[in-house]
Parts: sequence; C-alpha cells; structure tokens
Amino acid sequence: MNDQWPISFLTSVILLLILVSSSFAQTTISQNLIEFKHKDKIIRNLPLAELERYLTKQTLKIFEVHEKKERTYQVYSATALFDFIFGSDWRAAEEIVFICEDQFQPSIPVTKFLQYNAYFAFASADNHPFTLKNLLQNNEEVHLGPLYLVWDNLSSKELQYEGAVDMPYQIIGIELTTFSARFPAIFPPNDTSAEVQRGFLHFRKHCFACHTINGQGSGKATELNYPISVTEYIQPTYLKLWIDNPTAIRLNSKMLPLAADIPDRDQVIDEIIAYLTAMSRVKPQSKTMHIQHNNQSDDN
Repeated sequence: MNDQWPISFLTSVILLLILVSSSFAQTTISQNLIEFKHKDKIIRNLPLAELERYLTKQTLKIFEVHEKKERTYQVYSATALFDFIFGSDWRAAEEIVFICEDQFQPSIPVTKFLQYNAYFAFASADNHPFTLKNLLQNNEEVHLGPLYLVWDNLSSKELQYEGAVDMPYQIIGIELTTFSARFPAIFPPNDTSAEVQRGFLHFRKHCFACHTINGQGSGKATELNYPISVTEYIQPTYLKLWIDNPTAIRLNSKMLPLAADIPDRDQVIDEIIAYLTAMSRVKPQSKTMHIQHNNQSDDN
C-alpha cells in the first residue's frame, strides 16, 4: 500500500491541476465575452477571439489623452462591428450604451459614430502591453481589455478637446437603446430654462457615465439627487470647484475633472450645476424608488 500512495497522491494532484486549469480557462473566456443587447434584450454573446472571423484588423495611431502622448493600437472599425451585430438599423437608432467591467456606463449618441471614425482597440500595436497609465486618475495603471473604444482624434481637434470623454475601456457589453426609455428619471422638466436643458446635455456627456440621478445610471460613483441633491448640502462655490478640480476638495479623489480644453468650460460647469439644481425638485416617490446598489463610492 505504501508503494501505491505516491502514485495515488500524484494522480490526485494532476486531477486538481486539471480542474484548476479548466476553471481558469472558463473564467478567462467569460471575461472576454462581449454581450450585445438591443433595447434590453440580449441578441448575441460573442467571444473576443471570434471578432477576427468577421472583422478586418487595422492599425490606428491616436493621441492617447489618458497618457498625453501618441499610442498605436490594433483595432476593429466600430461601424463595421455595429453593422455585423445590429445590421443597418443601428444607424437610425438614438443611443449606444457601453457596459464596462468597473461599472462605468457611458451612453453615446449614434450621431457621433456617424460623424467621427470610432474603433474598438483590442491590443497594442507596438509591443506595448494592452494597458495604460491613466494620468487623469491618480496615475492608475489600468488594463484596457477586452475592448477599448477609441477615436481617430489626430484628424479632429474637436475630439481632442473632449479629452477622455466617450473613451471607455474594459468594455464587456454594448447595447443599442433609446435614452429616454432607458433613463426616464434623469430628464429635467419640460418648462425649465435653456440653461438647464444645456446643463442636462453636458451632464449626459461628461458625468452620467459614472453617476446616477434618481437611481438611474451606471452606479460607479455617487448618486447625486436622491434622497438629497448635492446642491442641497454643498455650497455652489465648492460644487463648482469639485467639478473643476476634484482633488482640490478631496485628496486622491477618483473623480475626473471636466476636460480642460472644453470650449466655454466655466459656463459648462455653471450649466451642469443649474441642471442639478433643477433636478433637486424632481424626485421619485420613496416607495417606488429603485436605487442601484453597485458598490457606489462616496469619494467620487
């Protein structure tokens, strides 16, 4: 029996390694699975490796706003991917929502994809790891996969002015939707001023990907309106400073400042605050309120 024990033990170890390896492989595959939805219905789950069968790989050089330098990536055309998954119908749609591993959830109008050239990066093209050092967020080293949405910003000053807005990484889900149907609780009243309406558009573009309003949004960062609006407990001077330069209020804040090159930046901040102020009077009934619990962080 003693002579057989090492063989039995070795067999057990081998079986354990096989199980662990299999589990790791399944986890890796699931992490690289991209989920595609149309109006909240799943229409396809596609492993990242499968995209090569249907799309043409390209090389794209961009100004990497997260690192303030040029980078080159291996990419697939965004329009080609949307055509393959959604057919031509996506071009007449309203909005595309991107779901990321870290709960970041930007919603980008379809019109932007029709106006500018967008791509999904899946690897670096210069022997550089598929990571970046995010200078905009405390120099955090982040992994970009499975997919990273980038734009041909070297040919567009407007895209460079926008900074890192609409450049989500770690994309694991893509949904074609109607914004008003998906997020009805964040709209200001129809009778609000033009300043508030502009502020709403700015908020959608620059803030909504992280924050929630009345429980609707990504849930990556703090709820801003319910049950008490930030405009009700933060003085306007400090709220404006927070949007302008979060680390001036809270050391090592993970919140990004509003992009520095945005035209009329001070006015944009004022209009965002005007929107938040108007929304402080638009709150759902507590009994019907559905707050998203997604590990929201109070330091954002």
